[in-house]
Amino acid sequence: MTVLAWIILGGIAGWLASIIMRTDAEMGIPANIIVGIVGALIGGWLMTLFGGPSVTGFNFVSLIVAVLGSVLLLWIVRGFRTPLSGRY
Repeated sequence: MTVLAWIILGGIAGWLASIIMRTDAEMGIPANIIVGIVGALIGGWLMTLFGGPSVTGFNFVSLIVAVLGSVLLLWIVRGFRTPLSGRY
């Protein structure tokens, strides 16, 4: 995939994950792109580890893998932030 495709897929995946995890109000476009790209890497690695499909290009399966990885990333980040911020 080209760099532009990674940015677009990452932006969409990060945005969808932020809506699912209800962090959309806290995140902007750059944060969505970063979360989406890192989430795609995490999701692709986990899917490959368990024998499933990975991020193979700009398609629906890759988007789902990237969204799942992004949701996992946001969940982990929330786990580290929650005790420090006082929100339970």
